[in-house]
Amino acid sequence: MRLYLRRKPSSVMNFLSKSVTAFFACFFIVAASFAIAPARNYYQLKIYHYKTAAQENTIEKYLQQAYIPALHRAGVKNVGVFKPVAPVDSAKLLYVFTPFQSWDKLMGIDQKLQADATYLADGKEYIDAAYNEQPYTRLETIILQAFPGMPSTEVPNLTAKKADRVYELRSYESPTEKLNVNKVTMFNVGDEIGLFKRLGFNAVFYSEVIAGSHMPNLMYMTAFNSKEDRDKHWDTFGKDEYWKTLSAKAEYQHNVSHADIIFLRPVDYSDF
Repeated sequence: MRLYLRRKPSSVMNFLSKSVTAFFACFFIVAASFAIAPARNYYQLKIYHYKTAAQENTIEKYLQQAYIPALHRAGVKNVGVFKPVAPVDSAKLLYVFTPFQSWDKLMGIDQKLQADATYLADGKEYIDAAYNEQPYTRLETIILQAFPGMPSTEVPNLTAKKADRVYELRSYESPTEKLNVNKVTMFNVGDEIGLFKRLGFNAVFYSEVIAGSHMPNLMYMTAFNSKEDRDKHWDTFGKDEYWKTLSAKAEYQHNVSHADIIFLRPVDYSDF
């Protein structure tokens, strides 16, 4: 009579089995997190520098009648157009903020505009301007990517008339690339974004600058019903216990070397 004995798995086989199981469990968790995490938008910030009222009129006519309608047709839902509340270093400036859902959409927008016959016709005065009748003195372009903590823009819920609203654009430069990453981490992991939200700052966007004339840096924009409303919010922010604790942490020291604060107002045809 034969006896068949069931062999117990060896300790090595047990170890391998558990390791494989753990590996696939981790794999699916990571894969799920990537699948759930929303894609981060890319932003384009154009800054028109101009000198004369004629240039200002040409730029605004182009934006209102040609550029923004064409962007809407191309699937860009909201475009922001802003003017400084007060002159910035005596310069005359106009800011155009455009969000894109992906890098490909940002890179492909010019080609799409060139294929839009309505855009070319409506913007002819600006597009075909003569070399000695230039519609601006300089055009500056900044490319940004949204923070993970706020991967897309939000249109602020403001009650005041557009003429009374104040949008605050901030640019934080850092001494080094590493310290810039540290400041970005302070917003996302340190939850400075959550603090702004809790205090009702009506953020439009938070972003890393990936191409621009002032780097390394980050930029973000908040919105208020008035300058007085803005000042009250920042007073509350400075007194907040969470901010005092966060800003005092050793790991977040010396990560901003220069800050620019620009107060803006939306024009009548701005989507923000």
